[in-house]
Amino acid sequence: MKKYFLLLLIPLVSACHSGKHYKTIGEIEKLDPSLDSILSPGAKPEIIAEGMGWAEGPLWMEENKMLLFSDVTADTIYQWTEEKGKQVYVTPSGYTDTLKRGGEMGSNGLTTDNQGNLLLCQCGNRQIAKMNASITDPKALYTSLAKDYHGKKFNSPNDLICNSKGEIFFTDPPYGLEKNMDDPKKEIPFQGVYKIKKSGEVILLVDSLTRPNGIVLLPGEKTLLIANSDPDKPNWYAYDLGDSDRLINGRIFYSTAGSDKQLKGLPDGMKADKSGNLFAAGPGGIWIFSNQGKLIGKIIIPGIPVSNCALSGDEKTLYITNDMNVLRVKMRQ
Repeated sequence: MKKYFLLLLIPLVSACHSGKHYKTIGEIEKLDPSLDSILSPGAKPEIIAEGMGWAEGPLWMEENKMLLFSDVTADTIYQWTEEKGKQVYVTPSGYTDTLKRGGEMGSNGLTTDNQGNLLLCQCGNRQIAKMNASITDPKALYTSLAKDYHGKKFNSPNDLICNSKGEIFFTDPPYGLEKNMDDPKKEIPFQGVYKIKKSGEVILLVDSLTRPNGIVLLPGEKTLLIANSDPDKPNWYAYDLGDSDRLINGRIFYSTAGSDKQLKGLPDGMKADKSGNLFAAGPGGIWIFSNQGKLIGKIIIPGIPVSNCALSGDEKTLYITNDMNVLRVKMRQ
């Protein structure tokens, strides 16, 4: 398929919004004309926040007009607003024990439940937690919603999504353990995908994926997508939601096997818009799929891997966590 490179941007270029100037980076790769209906020609990825150790879990809070995101290595959640830029939101975000440790301690994936409470994947505490404070007055007070499966502690919950029933789906790779797969504190022999039922019961959905990472429900909540961040199996998987807490018809949604090895990153966090178009972190940047599952374009960010993304309330802006940076792409005016 012929590729159309719309724009080549370098860090010296800057964009101006509301009197502020942001450096731009990357390029847009159009693989299908339908991309123009999602991403306007000439859209520019802008660096709106810098200086993180590993940025993750972006979450747009429409009512507050702010972006929340995790710095996993700094054990901190930051907030970003157009008016004030990056500020500390809450810390610690993922590890509240007194025993010193290293590695990825902080929160990773963030979302809200149906009552508007902040939910966190806590790598250091190895649990799914709820913040016991309002969104506008955050505090490092957390209630555990799930911390083990059949009495064995989770590895390090990574990403999560809440459905309309209030059930929580989440992934549990080993990345938050100090020694990863070889950590002596690893209690579960597999890397699972789970669901927390309304009753609080934890159900194992998948135990066969090697590195389950990003997770999203497509509109209608009949299909669950899971990213597998394993260089040997760099795939996005799709499952249909069956009865009795089962996933059925497991299949590869799309594979990045054979991608240019110089492109940094693996299948990671992702978001779907209301129409079912998918924005997925993958090798080289954000891969954009139509609601028919066709790859129609990419936002290429050279040199450093992309971890996740979030959509604004009107779905005209995409926010991207990109290693030490957070980016913004105004997709449509």
